[in-house]
Amino acid sequence: MSWLNRRLFLIAPLALAACGFTPVYGPGGTGTKLRDNVLVAAPKDRNGYLLVRQIEERLGRPSSPAYNLSLTLQTETQGLGIDEDGNIDRYNLIGAAGYVLSDAATGREVSSGTVNSFTGYSATGSTVETLASERDAYERLMVILGDQIVTRLLSAQLPE
Repeated sequence: MSWLNRRLFLIAPLALAACGFTPVYGPGGTGTKLRDNVLVAAPKDRNGYLLVRQIEERLGRPSSPAYNLSLTLQTETQGLGIDEDGNIDRYNLIGAAGYVLSDAATGREVSSGTVNSFTGYSATGSTVETLASERDAYERLMVILGDQIVTRLLSAQLPE
């Protein structure tokens, strides 16, 4: 490592500290404030359950929540690949999840937004294989959307 690279390596943390950078899971960071403090609204269906499960896996389940998280979920299936007989053999699942994080004591909105993603599955096997592929694709989509929501919440500015 050259002398210039060593200096840059040693100066970079000071520059980040000077610009107000706070580690998410450090003392006073957003991750510490949200961990085991977010009550996610009860799911209405299987996809909602999978989404809530992913968020709770990342943020924990609170005993006395400081924040409430409400979710809206929309999914759409689009046929993608068509074989020579005109049968659809590939599907895209497109999902959008809206979220609103609010203070449990005051009900004031703290953060909100929408995340989007997609995944796909093949319908070239038997009916059982296709149904299993579709079910797995929905589960993957909910994991992706849940992770995106948690990432957005961790980067949000929470009130002191």
